Amino acid sequence: MKILAVCTGRAERLPEKSYKTGIFKHPVDAAVMVDREGLIGDAICNRKHHGGPDQAVYCMGSADLDWWSQELGRRIEPGIFGENLVIEAVDSRRIAVGDRFETESVTLEVSSARIPCATLAARMGDRAFPQLFLKAGRPGFYCRVLREGALQVGDAITYHAFDGAPVTMPELLKSFGRNLSDADRDRYLAAPINQKLRAMLTG
Repeated sequence: MKILAVCTGRAERLPEKSYKTGIFKHPVDAAVMVDREGLIGDAICNRKHHGGPDQAVYCMGSADLDWWSQELGRRIEPGIFGENLVIEAVDSRRIAVGDRFETESVTLEVSSARIPCATLAARMGDRAFPQLFLKAGRPGFYCRVLREGALQVGDAITYHAFDGAPVTMPELLKSFGRNLSDADRDRYLAAPINQKLRAMLTG
């Protein structure tokens, strides 16, 4: 397993929008340093909903991009959803909170799923796209950075499954904004979920 793409972006304005966004990511060949806040030099404009230590790096699997290419009938290039990394042979439907991805110099820990928003709809040119994104259950996954270092295309990367009860990315999508059973709430809190969701579940 290896990193197929490392993507960063600049602040750009969406068509017919007044605000700038960092969703326009493009693959880079050079190594990129990553710290607790994410990839150095990568634009994050709306820090209320994006970025921060719990959402430092956004990843997609190559299986996700292949599926979207077939579903949308066109080639989906790395970075189109705003992802920073594309990882070989990974299917985000199989990823759970607490799973880890490790290169020689960087360790990432999965913290949450990507929830679609109006910016993603505008990026894709389709107001209905967030609903399609939710239904597909292939949201990619946000990671926190446990070990800082450099990431580059071609880096070998190993996967380590969380050793507790799994909370998968499709499950997080389905439960977003809904009440959980006591058993599910305890399972979510036993995993290293992002602090925003933890606060909602304990508030």
